[in-house]
Amino acid sequence: METLRSISELSRLRGPLFLAIGVFDGVHRGHQAVISTSAEHAQLANGTPVVVTFNPHPMKVLRPREAPHLLTATQHKIKLIRALGVQHLLVIKFDTTFAATTPEDFVQQLVRHSKPLREICVGHEWSFGKGRRGNLALLRKLGAQFDFNVVGIPAVTLGNGELVSSTAIRHAIEAGDLAKAAEMLGREYTILGTVVRGDHLGKKIGFPTANLSAHSEQFPPNGVYFAQAILNGVIYPGVVNLGHRPTVSSGKSERVLEIHLLDFDNEIYGKDLEVRFVRYLRPEQKFENLDALARQIEFDVQQARQLSTA
Repeated sequence: METLRSISELSRLRGPLFLAIGVFDGVHRGHQAVISTSAEHAQLANGTPVVVTFNPHPMKVLRPREAPHLLTATQHKIKLIRALGVQHLLVIKFDTTFAATTPEDFVQQLVRHSKPLREICVGHEWSFGKGRRGNLALLRKLGAQFDFNVVGIPAVTLGNGELVSSTAIRHAIEAGDLAKAAEMLGREYTILGTVVRGDHLGKKIGFPTANLSAHSEQFPPNGVYFAQAILNGVIYPGVVNLGHRPTVSSGKSERVLEIHLLDFDNEIYGKDLEVRFVRYLRPEQKFENLDALARQIEFDVQQARQLSTA
């Protein structure tokens, strides 16, 4: 997949261009509908489909104190979009300067650098431009002015009529309803994190762990999980501990995500792991001493081994 970093780079692509535009946090079923529809229309017209998104999430710039935890930070989002078979991705830097761009100017930039622009596909409630003044109605007006088609994808719902949205998925994950989150995502929920150095306590008690810096992605509830970690395309079973590590930490420390990979001892500092939470095993708890903690981890590992071969 080719990743573009400026609107002007669109001019290098063979037209006509079909743009699927959105924040796409989570790359859920609604987002997938926008991306796949755009790709299908491009194929029928022998055009080039391009997915257009933004980094960071606009809320991080416009209202940082209200910005939610992400379902997918940009690096993770790019990985998921690539997995959809996308050939061209434009990641626009969202900063205060870009936020001040009027919707008309934004669209004119897309028109100017596309050779030509044939279609823009968005979600039906997408808003854009300064003050979020741009919407589907304005986009259609600009499409008529600059001769490109506009497609608004209707809301995607579950069988019970519930609307698929990033907010609903975030709430489901926070509540531990990973099955509902997976139904809305069209895939199991995962967290992408970079392995960072910890205090090596796990290694000292016989269960080395990889500590993950998870790029502000939404965590499920604290506890111990049977999990799978994806590293360089290979799946490794393991045990995740998510929480404040009460046995070894005093007070309310920052939440820590660490995973013990079964039968794995390679050096992976600085590597990215994608962690899939398969089954909740138990709540996080405080033990009397490290020996008691080690015995419980041994039991957790035995459970994980059974689940990994089931």
